[in-house]
Amino acid sequence: MNIHTIIDASFHNTQFEPIPLDSPAITYKQDRLHITPEVLSKIAEEAFVRVSYYLRPSHLGLWAEHLNGNKLSANDRLVLEALLKNALIASEGKLPLCQDTGTATILGWKEESVYTGVDDEAYLSKGVLRSYTGHPLRSSQVGFRSFFDEFDTGNNLPAQVHIEALPDSPAGPEYRFLFIAKGGGSANKTALFQMTKALLEGEAFEAFLREKVAALGTAACPPYRLAVVVGGTSPEENLSILKLATTEILDQAPTMESASQHRHESWLYRDTQWESILMNIARESGLGAQFGGSLLALDARLIRLPRHAGSCPVSIGVSCSAHRNMLAKINRQGLWLERLEQNPLEFLKQQGGAAAELAEGYQQKKKFPLSIPEHSGSTTVPPTEPLAESPILRRIHLDKGMKEALEALRGASAGDRLLLSGYLLVARDAAHLKWHEALQRGEALPDYLKQYPIYYAGPAATPEGKVIGSFGPTTAQRMDTYADELMSRGASLITLAKGNRTKTWREACKTYGGFYLGTIGGAAALIAEENILESEVLDFPELGMEAVRRIRVQDLIAFVIIDDQGRDLYNPSLLASGR
Repeated sequence: MNIHTIIDASFHNTQFEPIPLDSPAITYKQDRLHITPEVLSKIAEEAFVRVSYYLRPSHLGLWAEHLNGNKLSANDRLVLEALLKNALIASEGKLPLCQDTGTATILGWKEESVYTGVDDEAYLSKGVLRSYTGHPLRSSQVGFRSFFDEFDTGNNLPAQVHIEALPDSPAGPEYRFLFIAKGGGSANKTALFQMTKALLEGEAFEAFLREKVAALGTAACPPYRLAVVVGGTSPEENLSILKLATTEILDQAPTMESASQHRHESWLYRDTQWESILMNIARESGLGAQFGGSLLALDARLIRLPRHAGSCPVSIGVSCSAHRNMLAKINRQGLWLERLEQNPLEFLKQQGGAAAELAEGYQQKKKFPLSIPEHSGSTTVPPTEPLAESPILRRIHLDKGMKEALEALRGASAGDRLLLSGYLLVARDAAHLKWHEALQRGEALPDYLKQYPIYYAGPAATPEGKVIGSFGPTTAQRMDTYADELMSRGASLITLAKGNRTKTWREACKTYGGFYLGTIGGAAALIAEENILESEVLDFPELGMEAVRRIRVQDLIAFVIIDDQGRDLYNPSLLASGR
């Protein structure tokens, strides 16, 4: 069994639905499958639109299973409820699942008797362009005018396209695809380590996994679909297998238990025993689904490959809560797309338990959040009561300025829950660089930086009738370089984002009395729909989705991650001491 046999099994185990085409877009003559080039554009456009709004039943099913399992920490439950409601809002087809609608990645397997007569990449890219410019998705790709001068391409191109040639299948020639919308946050968690034979021993390998899982953090919007690949004839092969492993397409691989009996039949195996160990490691990390708990990972895949005797590449990667992958195929019978769950409301009702209760609450137009723990740090399932009635909740009003907001936060500790209402500044990487460059030129910072807390984010395009497009937090750590130069000037004293931060930012919070707050990553449609009341561009409109905005929020849930004493939710050793 080679990798293409495994991929073939995945296609056979997937439900597809036909996509209508104008005849004769696909014809079969002289033993060849002739595909009109426009079909390639159509399949790419349709795929990337669908994965932006709908999830696989397998992914929704895992969420429902964990929610119904009654073993979640209070914070895990809160996050999972948000993600499920986010999926319900996105399925209405206006606000995509995540603000980062991803790099468009297309993997194709083109059989020998398939004929298009064109540059397939060009026509597939045309479909990508139509999906990202014709729908309220986000252009995240940046080009460059010089080595350091970059610009938003405005259409999310270039796409990443990789097509392999294969012999015809017994059923006749077919063109198969895997479409992946990969967000930058989850892509950034991919890591390759050049190890040695010494790693291939039980205790050493487990220690390695514990270290690397802990290093993943929460910035890529867990709960994750976690994958580890050991071996490979090159680092490039290892990473290509990792990419596939995070998409479920290698789930039909033979298990390691059969490797000794069939070692000449396959060079790719899943090790289910180590997958169980990997899941335990994720649970025991305590990171949970973003704010502490056991739900860092929904599931895990550990793939073993052969290797050169002198090298042992090992990689780790994740697919985030926005698990956007779709199979598609073109054959004599037409154009087919994987059937995603377009009615998650009914799907969740069928799961029963807490998942069904959440779906019914959504149908009755109940506002999120649905439940809250009785006290900070609870690891028990919380009682069902409105968030506003929780005794540990702090309401923070932001309209009176930075000084008053900081006063309202004084005394709050890492782990406390907040409800934010009022004005926030929205800015991320590109804007921070511009402010840094202004300081380098001896210029003053804009006044708005000292007036409002900063929410690190870059929204998707705004759909008709909405205040803003899907809007969720981006990774905080990318802005840590600017800690001292901003906080020392009275800016960035309150920031809101996702994931852990470095010691640099933690020390700056302690020195200047700042706070770093976290909000739920992966709930971008939910935040846009329920929490944002106004939005306007203040500065740098040429930056596209990275322009500086001012938004007004209402009852936006947040957690204190780093407080003004240096206590850090993601660093338990610092929680008590404030070091």
